Amino acid sequence: IAPEHVMIASTHTHSAPASNAKEGDPASVAYRDVIIEGMAESIVKAQAALRPASIGAASHSLPDEVRNRRWFLKPGRMTPNPWGLMDKVKMNPGQSEEVLDRPAGPIDPDVMILAVRDAGTRKPLALFANYALHYVGGLPEGRVSSDYFGQFARLMPSRLRGEKDFVAMLSNGASGDINNLPFLIARPAREPGDQIRIVARKTADAAWFAWKKIDDYQSSVRIGMIERRITLALRRPTEAQIDCANAILAITDKSELARFHKKAESYARRTLSMIDGGRITVPLQAIRLGDTALCALPFETLVEIGLELKQRSPFANTIVVGIANGYNGYLPPPNQHELGGYETWLGTSRAQKDASVLIIDQLLGMLVELKEVEAFRRGRSIGDSS
Repeated sequence: IAPEHVMIASTHTHSAPASNAKEGDPASVAYRDVIIEGMAESIVKAQAALRPASIGAASHSLPDEVRNRRWFLKPGRMTPNPWGLMDKVKMNPGQSEEVLDRPAGPIDPDVMILAVRDAGTRKPLALFANYALHYVGGLPEGRVSSDYFGQFARLMPSRLRGEKDFVAMLSNGASGDINNLPFLIARPAREPGDQIRIVARKTADAAWFAWKKIDDYQSSVRIGMIERRITLALRRPTEAQIDCANAILAITDKSELARFHKKAESYARRTLSMIDGGRITVPLQAIRLGDTALCALPFETLVEIGLELKQRSPFANTIVVGIANGYNGYLPPPNQHELGGYETWLGTSRAQKDASVLIIDQLLGMLVELKEVEAFRRGRSIGDSS
């Protein structure tokens, strides 16, 4: 398989060892080996299990488990960011009606699926799902978990009762600003892991409802994949940010430092590390499976970007996969950069502020290219026959 025809889609959890550790913590080193060997073994098993199949796609709305975590606050409630400035919006500002005004962005409520079944028995073989929701969390320190993604994979076989080797996968959608916290609503206290199980169950149910909507499985579909690399400028700090960072790192009195944002030291170091700027080259992928397309981005992508790709895509179904083929920080659209907040901070978001515009244009061009291959061949066939 050509490297540019492989998509590695990560999922998001705050309760796992580091996946890129080659030395140090034994658990993280062992986890890295499991990941590499497991991915290779999955390809071997898939090759050995090749058989005629048919595919279909659908979606089902699950709006009550996704919430935009960026909020405008009521007058006088905003606190300074790590550079001592006032953003217009704040991430996860709490639940109080006295503080919260309105969300700063939309949600994407759809659980989208790509379903695969045996062409002969018609039993389910695999399901690739996508939901624009961050991790759920709520686990004690030290607990290792793949969050609701892993629980979803364990639940789906019982939902679909497919072949004995049935595989279910749930990918991260454009969810950089979407989480599961209960803003402006009351939710009972949970035992550790309860909320993960609740969200996984509801997501699995939504995937089942989407599966039931598919009445047109296709066993002969056009398949295509394009990978392109785009070079982006790295953001650079302003003189004011550099001065602020130097001043913070010069403080030796911890009581004086307590007057600043709790992440002031961390972001001061990030600020100084980005003085020289530079460029990054990142992979973008577009995949075609019949009337369904997948877009893969190596960022924590804010939801508006995913919604725009879906709306402007030439395909009937478009699945936007975040944190795919690498990680390059958060990707906000320009209008969210103007509002500030954690997802836009220098160091959290590394690429130039209009990076999402360039990436959307590139991906849409790739999707059109995949779509026009069919139009060109169909037109040539009609011309030949006439």
